[in-house]
Amino acid sequence: MALVYLREHTTLAKIAAGFGISESTAHAYTSAVIHLLAERAPGLLKVLRETDPDFVLLDGTLAECDRVGDGRADHSHKHRRHGVNMPVVTDPGGRLPWLSPALPGRTHDLIAARTHKIIRICERQGVPILADLAYQSGGPWVTTGIKRKPLQELTLTDKTLNRALSAARASVERGVAHLKSWQIFRRSRCSPNRMTSIAKTILTRERQR
Repeated sequence: MALVYLREHTTLAKIAAGFGISESTAHAYTSAVIHLLAERAPGLLKVLRETDPDFVLLDGTLAECDRVGDGRADHSHKHRRHGVNMPVVTDPGGRLPWLSPALPGRTHDLIAARTHKIIRICERQGVPILADLAYQSGGPWVTTGIKRKPLQELTLTDKTLNRALSAARASVERGVAHLKSWQIFRRSRCSPNRMTSIAKTILTRERQR
């Protein structure tokens, strides 16, 4: 029942009808499962210690919500939609070892990474980070593309480095696409305040696969 709710984002009314129970019972069961699985979600430090990757890829994604908490804070100017910002960390193969708690949609990707201490934790564990230009001021432990300066063109070397980084970052884009196969991240009908628990639940479920 909880998987149907999260994977397909079917309404609780339809889930209740399908299982032959009341809507309040469906809500209680689903909430209980989300709570239990969310409590099992690991922190980033634990994940890095267990997997010991050569490097990780970092990107931010917007999980859309149609129930707005703080309208201004939850509106992403980048995506022009309401939702929550969730930094995603994948390994070089695109697998999802960690997904951050949710922050308001207007939060910049670099600020979100700093809020969750992602860069600091990776540096502490000696794990380099590959990221896009949004993380350009993230420090020496974060490798990003080279941005063209005003009135200047990128050199051939810079273009080659950018292409190589773009190819490497395809893994995190696949990871984000896989994450969005959980339909609740595409247009959630619940409050943005619940998205952290939902993100932790799905992280736990992905690690069980």
